Amino acid sequence: MPGTTPVGTRGEREAAVWVRSMFGRIAHRYDLANHLLSANLDRLWRALTVRRVAHILDRPDARVLDICCGTGDLLLALARRHPALGSDFCHPMLTAARQKIARAGSPAAVFESDALQLPVSGESLDLITVAFGFRNLSNYEAGLREMRRVLRPGGTAAILEFSQPPNRAFRAVYDFYSRRILPWIGGALSGSPDAYTYLPESVGKFPAAPQLAELMRAAGFSQVRWEYMTLGVVALHLGVR
Repeated sequence: MPGTTPVGTRGEREAAVWVRSMFGRIAHRYDLANHLLSANLDRLWRALTVRRVAHILDRPDARVLDICCGTGDLLLALARRHPALGSDFCHPMLTAARQKIARAGSPAAVFESDALQLPVSGESLDLITVAFGFRNLSNYEAGLREMRRVLRPGGTAAILEFSQPPNRAFRAVYDFYSRRILPWIGGALSGSPDAYTYLPESVGKFPAAPQLAELMRAAGFSQVRWEYMTLGVVALHLGVR
């Protein structure tokens, strides 16, 4: 599949509209659900991502953008080391992000934009990141090409995303949790059961870590590498323009 395919949608445009609407409905409980459903491991995953790109963040002149930033958790983690921008195409998510940025007194800032058509000059960024948002793009190859377009030569793309655990026994346990327990809890917290039914379905359709690495190479990234976190529940991919 070229990108996410929510049930009942036909084509990239309908998929994007569905995703934007879905995230708008759950924005008010998004953080609570994320932290509860991941047992707060999502904080650890983001912290590790920041450590992996710290050599870029520690450069005074580095230009950093977090796309599909949602309510801003990764953006805020990045901005604790270096000023960063965030973008998302869901307005309620950005409203929540702005409130968190204000409360934290963070140097981060956000703007509304589709990750497939960023209002950013080519070859202008040193680092572009995305956490748990790349899977929701309506076209993965187009998303990678756009990430590469805005990076300077030598710039880095970091994609933190749910993955498929390589261990068969653990994968069976995780699949049971994500398909039977997660939708019930997430639906009860958010009032939107379809959103948390979509989550495990989208993970199941998403390319496994080796396949995503190949897509990055095909899009023109070099030095592509990835690492699993929490037995493969999540994978962090890094690639250089």
